[in-house]
Amino acid sequence: MTPLQEVETITTHTETAATAPRPAAVLQILEPQDLKALIETSLDDDQADNVTVIDLAGKTTFADYMIVASGRNTRHIGAMAMKLSEKLKQAGLGRVEMEGLEQADWVLVDAGDVIVHLFKPEVRTFYNIEKMWGLELPADQAASDAARLTA
Repeated sequence: MTPLQEVETITTHTETAATAPRPAAVLQILEPQDLKALIETSLDDDQADNVTVIDLAGKTTFADYMIVASGRNTRHIGAMAMKLSEKLKQAGLGRVEMEGLEQADWVLVDAGDVIVHLFKPEVRTFYNIEKMWGLELPADQAASDAARLTA
C-alpha cells in the first residue's frame, strides 16, 4: 500500500456581475446637431426665455453653435446650468466646463461643439453678444429689457 499524499486545496473564484470589474466609461461622440438639439430640449424643459441659436460653422474654429438664453433670476439660471451639465454628462459628454455659476448672472457652459450662454435679461441686453455674430436681440427681449431698465 502506498501512503496517501496530501494535495493542496484548489479553490476557484467566480465573479458575479456586482463584483466583476467594469470597463472604463466609453465617451460617446455626439454630432454637433444632436448636441444642439439636446441643449435646446433641456433649455425648453427648464423654461429658458428667448433662446437664440447662432450657427458658427465656417465662422470660427472653437464651436459649431452658440446658444444664448435668458433666465428669470440667478436661481433659475444656476438651476438651468446644473441640469444642462447633468444631461450632457448622461448623454456621454465627458467633462462639461462652466464659468460664472457662483454669481449666476451670466453662466457659460462649454459643451465642446456648442457654447451656451445663460444670462439675466439685463446682463444679456448690456453685453448683446448676438450682435457680435451679426444678429440682434429678439424683439420681445429688447422691449422687455428696455422697460425694465427704465422702470
